[in-house]
Amino acid sequence: MGLFKKIFSSEKKETLDKGLEKSKTNFFSKLSKAVAGKSKVDDDVLDDLEEILVTSDVGVKTTIKIIERIENRVARDKYLGTDELNQILREEIAGLLSETNVGEATDFEIPKNRKPYVVMVVGVNGVGKTTTIGKLAYQLKKKGLKVVLGAADTFRAAAIDQLQVWADRVDIPIIKQDMGSDPASVAFDTLQSGVNQDADVIIIDTAGRLHNKVNLMNELTKVKRVMQKVIDDAPHDVLLVLDGSTGQNAFEQAKQFTAATEVTSLAVTKLDGTAKGGVVIGISDQFKIPVKYIGVGEGIEDLQVFNKYEFVDSFFK
Repeated sequence: MGLFKKIFSSEKKETLDKGLEKSKTNFFSKLSKAVAGKSKVDDDVLDDLEEILVTSDVGVKTTIKIIERIENRVARDKYLGTDELNQILREEIAGLLSETNVGEATDFEIPKNRKPYVVMVVGVNGVGKTTTIGKLAYQLKKKGLKVVLGAADTFRAAAIDQLQVWADRVDIPIIKQDMGSDPASVAFDTLQSGVNQDADVIIIDTAGRLHNKVNLMNELTKVKRVMQKVIDDAPHDVLLVLDGSTGQNAFEQAKQFTAATEVTSLAVTKLDGTAKGGVVIGISDQFKIPVKYIGVGEGIEDLQVFNKYEFVDSFFK
């Protein structure tokens, strides 16, 4: 298929390989048991593979698509050995993902025709939202871009404090108000400050509550509307952060947030500490929203731009 001919960045790829180690080990231990003593891919192997994919948090709908693709290949090639199954999975999953999630980023970059470029970050508490913002700000600053942060999650003092820690660590300006302040007011001040500072990128943190979809939608709509008083087409990106270690719960959060607001990109975090890395495959396939970033470690460099071919190559290496 020629999908894996690209030469990957060795340092980035090494981090990705290490970050997916638990997921890979979990998957292949199950796969080895399923094919033990069998020489060809038959209905029994496919039934076992279906169960393995579902229990690896790939998701039922995506699993069915993968199995159908392999069934078609078995029918076409007549005989497929179990020793070929690893390579077949790599090719068919990469092929499936290449049909969706088009136009993926290749680096930490922003459109040059929008300045400042405004990113509104959403997601429930505890998914690594603030950490993702800090690491993203670091990567963008490393590219020579001027970044301003806005602490619009004003419902938790800890959220404001955490973002301040990252702003200090990365040495970029942060706009904040007291806990309990109007989030839209913080967003407004941040955009004004960003414009005045000639910022390239403005990243706005928002509250991570999902107890009431109507309230969430109203709040995020208000934040957007107020931002548009400063920059008429803001935000340019609504980034939903999901915790990959929660598996199927990440799917549910994606459903809830995409129903509440217009999400334009996804970040999947904490993949290094879990055996549920298969969730990225399912999320990439099921939501017609690009996975833009993945978190594969605790280090400041361990937020990566998602590349489906690198990911699949690491997962099935």
